[in-house]
Amino acid sequence: MSDDQVPSARENERVRKLFAGPCDFVAGAATVDAIPPPNLPEMAFVGRSNVGKSSLINALTGRGSLARTSNTPGATKQINFFRLGNACNLVDLPGYGYARISKDAAEQWRGLIFDYLRGRPTLRRVLLLIDARRGAMEADHEAMKQLDQAAVSYVVVLTKIDTLSAAEREEAVQQCRTALRGHVAAYPDILSTSSETGQGLDMLKAHIAALARP
Repeated sequence: MSDDQVPSARENERVRKLFAGPCDFVAGAATVDAIPPPNLPEMAFVGRSNVGKSSLINALTGRGSLARTSNTPGATKQINFFRLGNACNLVDLPGYGYARISKDAAEQWRGLIFDYLRGRPTLRRVLLLIDARRGAMEADHEAMKQLDQAAVSYVVVLTKIDTLSAAEREEAVQQCRTALRGHVAAYPDILSTSSETGQGLDMLKAHIAALARP
């Protein structure tokens, strides 16, 4: 859903019911072979280590400990699947770009992430999380290129937007718009969110619900 679209009362109620309903851990996969069979539409959360993927999933679902959170970058070492109602799966992918792990481990994580992204028929959208305080970094640009090559539709979601002033938020959005130029798989809108204050979560919920099974 575009930022300039106003959802109807019916759409709002569907979104409310979806995120007020059950959300359960389904499986964790540390290898491609362990990934569960595709069944429901999936929305995958991907981004640099410590960008706030797990915190955002917890905030969206209203469950403080559904997805594991940690102050240690690189804490998520597998792909975690969460079933939201019977409408879709939310997928928490390992963070990329964390320098303080071995090169072999980094390549293994990267391979797991992009093997999933390239080969998942039920994947509807990738939510590419970018820390609003840092903007798109080299690892994010590489992720965008990979998603373009895999023809996987993605939307940029700025996280931790509450830590910035209004002027800084606008600057962060404009920086991301510039970074997205020429990326053919990128969704045109940029969503700004805060897991702490709830800012932007309603718009992100509506975006996910629009891609979920009715």
